[in-house]
Amino acid sequence: KKGHWIILQNCHLMLSWLPTLEKWLEGLANRAPHDDFRLWLTTDPTPKFPLSILQMSLKVVTEPPDGLKLNMQGSYSKITQEELDECPHDAYRPLVYVLSFFHAVVQERRKYGKVGWNVAYDFNDSDFSVSKQLLGMYLTKSFVNKDENIPWGSLRYLIGQAMYGGRVTDDYDRRILVTYLEEYMGDFLFDDCQPFFFVRTEHFDYKVPELGDLKTYNSAIKELPDVNSPVVFGLHPNAEIQYNTNTAKAIWMDLISLQPRSSGSGAGKTREQHIKETAEALVAQVPEPVDLIVVRKLFEKIRRQEVNALNRKNKQKEKAKARVKRGKKKRGKQEKEEKKEEVGPSFDLSLLLPPTTVVLLQELERWNTLCVKMAELLDLLLKALKGEVGMSQDLDDLSYSLFNGLLPAPWRKLAPLTQKKLSSWMVHFQRRRAQYEDWLNRKKDPKVMWLSGLHIPESYLTALIQTTCREKGWPLDKSVMYTSVTNFVKDDEVKEKPEQGCYVSGLYLEGGGWDLKEECLCPQKPKVLVEELPLLRVTPIESNKLKLQNTFRTPVYVTQNRRNAMGVGLVFTADLRTEQHISMWVLQGVALCLNISD
Repeated sequence: KKGHWIILQNCHLMLSWLPTLEKWLEGLANRAPHDDFRLWLTTDPTPKFPLSILQMSLKVVTEPPDGLKLNMQGSYSKITQEELDECPHDAYRPLVYVLSFFHAVVQERRKYGKVGWNVAYDFNDSDFSVSKQLLGMYLTKSFVNKDENIPWGSLRYLIGQAMYGGRVTDDYDRRILVTYLEEYMGDFLFDDCQPFFFVRTEHFDYKVPELGDLKTYNSAIKELPDVNSPVVFGLHPNAEIQYNTNTAKAIWMDLISLQPRSSGSGAGKTREQHIKETAEALVAQVPEPVDLIVVRKLFEKIRRQEVNALNRKNKQKEKAKARVKRGKKKRGKQEKEEKKEEVGPSFDLSLLLPPTTVVLLQELERWNTLCVKMAELLDLLLKALKGEVGMSQDLDDLSYSLFNGLLPAPWRKLAPLTQKKLSSWMVHFQRRRAQYEDWLNRKKDPKVMWLSGLHIPESYLTALIQTTCREKGWPLDKSVMYTSVTNFVKDDEVKEKPEQGCYVSGLYLEGGGWDLKEECLCPQKPKVLVEELPLLRVTPIESNKLKLQNTFRTPVYVTQNRRNAMGVGLVFTADLRTEQHISMWVLQGVALCLNISD
C-alpha cells in the first residue's frame, strides 16, 4: 500500500512454496496495489518454476559476458587506479592481469560442457575480488619485509583451493584449477631471458603486458581477439566441434518435443501403426528371465567340486609327509580315520561362491528386472493400441518415446547409465545378453570383460581384488588396481584369461588419442572426437609395491556425461603412459568412457 519494494532471493531453493506465491499474485490485482510497488524475485534456472509467474513478470537475466575479451573487460571495469596503487610491489599489477585472465578462462571453459568441467560452477566477481585482495595483502607484506621471494605456494593454494576451489565439488575439476594456477603463477612470469605467454596461436600471442597503469592493461585487453579458439583454454580444437554438436542436438530435441502427438492424415503410416510395429519388433528381442536358482546351484556345485579337489590334494600331501615320519602300524590307523573324514566338513553355501560369481548373480538379478519391465510395458502398450486396456500416462510416455526413437524412462531407470537412443541402446542390450550367456556357458569369467555390459562395473573390479587377496593373503584395504594398455585391439587376439585380474574392452578415449606404436597418449586427430582404446589389462597389486612414472591418472566414467554433482558416474582410475607433461592432458579434459552417445 505504501509503494515499497520487496525482493525474494534464491526462489529456486523454496520451490514448494512458490505455488502459494502464485495464488497470492493472482489475487493481487483485486487489491489495487500502489503504483510504485514492485516485487523482485531472484532464482537460478529451473524447470519447476511456476509458468504463470514467469508470464506475468519482466525477466532480467544476469550472466557472465560471452568471450575472453568481454569477460576481462568486465573484471577491469570494477578496478580503479587507486586500487592498483595501494600495493607498492612491482609484481602486483601483472598478477592482477594474470588473475583476470584466469578468472575469464575458468568461466569460458563451461562453454565446452563435460570436457570443460564435470560440474558447471558459478564462478563470479566475488571470487575475483577476494583473490585480488589476497594478492595485495601477501605482496604488500613481502614488500615491507623486503622479501625477494613471492609466496607462490600460499597464493596458489588460497586462490585455487580456497577461493575458487571452495565452489568445486569434483576432485578432477579441482585438479584442473590447480593446474591452471601452476601454469599461470610462478617466477617464470618475470623471466627476462624467456618471455611468458599464456598461449601462442597462429594469429595472436596471449601474454602479460608490460608494467604500467590501468590504461595500459585496458589497452592490452582491447587488442585481444573477439573470438577465441579452445586452444586458449588448454583444450583441443576438437572441443569446438563437440560444442557445436551438442548445441545442434539440444535444438533437435527441442524440435522433437514441440511436434504434435496427434495422428497424421497422410497416405503413409499413422502414428499408431508405427508405434505398434516398433513395439512388436522390440517384444521379439526381449528374452525370458534367467532362472537364478538353477544358476546358483550350478555354480555352487562347481565350487564345491573345486574345494573338495583342493582338499583331497592337500590331504595327499599330508599323507606323504606322514608316511615318512610315522611307522607302518600308526599309518593304518590314520588311514581309517582319514577315510571317515573323506566326506569333508559341511560348507556354508554363501562362502562357496567366488566374488566374481556373486557379481554375476547380482547382474542377472538386475537383468531379469529390466527384461520383465520391458515385456510388461510393451504388452500393455499393444493391448492399449487395440483398445483392450486404457491408455495411461506411463503408456502414453512409452508410445512417445518409441515414436521418436528415444529410450523410455522406465527402462532407463533399470538399465546402466547411458546416453544412447533406442536403436543403438537395443544393440547394446543384445550385446549384454550375449556376454551373460557366454559367461553362463563357460561357467567361468570371460577372457575379456566388456565392462560397458555390466550394470555396476566397479563391483566386478572390486571382486577381482577380493579374489586375488584371498589367494595371496593380502589385506584388502592395502590392495589397489594397476592398469596397463596392451597391444590387443580385438577380443579374438586374447588366447586365455590372465591368472590375476582381467582384460577389459569397450573403453573410449575422449580429449586425447592413443599412439599404438609408441604405446602412449597423443593429441587427438582432427575431427576425431572419440577413439577406442586397445584392451586394458587390470591387475590387482599391493599398494606399497605400486610405483608409477610417466603416467597420467585418467578417470574412467560410465558415459560421456561423466560425473555429476553427486559424484555418480565414476568407475575407476586408469594409468595411461604419457611422454608429455601431465598438465597438457589435465587441461584437455582427457577421460575414458564406457558408453558413448550416438
